[in-house]
Amino acid sequence: MSVGEVRRFNRVVTQRVGALHDAYLSRGRPLGQDRVLWEIGHDGCDVRSLRARLDLDSGYVSRLLRSLEDAGLVRVERSGVDGRVRIARLTEDGLAERQVLDERSDELAASILEPLEARQQERLVAAMSEVTRLLTASMVRVAVMDPRLPIAQYCLESYFAELGDRFEAGFDSSRSISADNAELTPPAGSLLIATLHSEPVGCGALKFHGSDPAEIKRMWVAPEARGLGLGRRLLIELEREAIAYGAPVVRLETNRNLTEAIALYRSAGYQEVPAFNTEPYAHHWFEKALTA
Repeated sequence: MSVGEVRRFNRVVTQRVGALHDAYLSRGRPLGQDRVLWEIGHDGCDVRSLRARLDLDSGYVSRLLRSLEDAGLVRVERSGVDGRVRIARLTEDGLAERQVLDERSDELAASILEPLEARQQERLVAAMSEVTRLLTASMVRVAVMDPRLPIAQYCLESYFAELGDRFEAGFDSSRSISADNAELTPPAGSLLIATLHSEPVGCGALKFHGSDPAEIKRMWVAPEARGLGLGRRLLIELEREAIAYGAPVVRLETNRNLTEAIALYRSAGYQEVPAFNTEPYAHHWFEKALTA
């Protein structure tokens, strides 16, 4: 890992896009205020979502919004549906300013590409796409959560819905081997939830059996988060969690239609073994010995 290279990259990017200037894109405001204008968008945005999208604390977002309100570009109002929710909306001047920002941003992007030859432009755009993907992956957070929380229930329900779509005969959780809330709560088990900008994008669970093998359950990654390596990361985190609880081995079963999952398990060192349970939806059974 080269921390120095990452820092050098950060310095080059912030200088090249003009983030160091007090007046970003020559509009008389710093980059932070302009980014908030862009994120609010034409339809408005609730302040909580705005904070999550930008990964900023509430005090700083409030100061940014206040400065934009003082400039007549934004108004913040209570939601008509839920008075506890505050909505930020662009004024007419704010909408006009956002249009100017889009035009100036296009000009800046063109100025970055223009000095380069066609092949260099293709390499730069491809590299930017890869960097965007990897930086997004680095912003995903994985943590153990109570399975009863709404964010956890969303992941589990999404997992069940996808199995229902992908299995030939659909999926009925009542027929499957159980992994209910109590079984996924320490010390009986553990549920890991992955979030990106505070939104749920994946999950994975464990059922513990003392010194016997632990069971991996409920592995799911949201469609919009696929391609970020999140499935492998969840698998690694589940293995670490199993080791912490003293499990010598992890086991799992899966359906033949989940081809991506099967490929992941095999590439992660899982060995296919004879059936060790009577899961009605399973066609493959895997296990892996763990080392601390």
